[in-house]
Amino acid sequence: MSWQSRFEKIITNKTFEFFIIFIIMASALTIGVKTYDITPFWLSVLEVADIGITVIFVIEISVRFLATHPRSKFFKNGWNIFDTLIVVVSLIPIDNSDMALVARLIRVFRVLRMVSIIPELRILVNSLLKVLPRLGYVVALMFIIFYIYGAIGNLIFEDINPVLWGDISIAMLTLFRVMTLEDWTDVMYETMAIYPMSWVFYVSFIVLTAFAFLNMLVGIVVNVLEEEHQKEKDEDPDILHLEDVYTEVKALRALLEKQQRDNPGSGP
Repeated sequence: MSWQSRFEKIITNKTFEFFIIFIIMASALTIGVKTYDITPFWLSVLEVADIGITVIFVIEISVRFLATHPRSKFFKNGWNIFDTLIVVVSLIPIDNSDMALVARLIRVFRVLRMVSIIPELRILVNSLLKVLPRLGYVVALMFIIFYIYGAIGNLIFEDINPVLWGDISIAMLTLFRVMTLEDWTDVMYETMAIYPMSWVFYVSFIVLTAFAFLNMLVGIVVNVLEEEHQKEKDEDPDILHLEDVYTEVKALRALLEKQQRDNPGSGP
């Protein structure tokens, strides 16, 4: 068995995958623990643990690189580039140098390596990235609605509460609060004390944004997520999915029943 075959066997091993996930979680814990006020002893222990985690990441990236054939294919995968960048920058020593802050920030982003390791998380992230262009027109329409309602709110309610309706930008920020339903009734009742019918303004805005447009956004995201799952299924024909198993079992059962009808005496 060649070295490349051995490396391929290692990276496809579930134990290896779970071990790397455990190391990523340990890396996240070390970052979180450092935010507390701890003794110098435990701080030195965390520093040693951080070095060990970095070494393991370097070994893991090296194994994945050596298992790829040809080698250039490794860097054609965006996730591999991301992982390599995170690991390489993690090698920067954390001291009083100008790059110390950058090194600490990169160590925080090492938690994102969980996404590149777990396929289900990769599908979610890929779906979110692919859905962004489709959301453009919906977001543009939402901005138009916000702008119109913001202008109306500024014209009518500015004298009631300049803090919330003083200009159109503040008014749009207030409308965002209304859309998220965060104490929006307090804003509404304040204006209803002067304009009793102002509830129409708020209710119509919530129906358009919180109900209609947000549900539209969710629908687009769900549709893209289903497309990504189907794409993953089509690109990996070796995986026999549950529906395929059901179809095969159903066909086999029908075949056995046909044989029993044709040859009644041959059954068990």
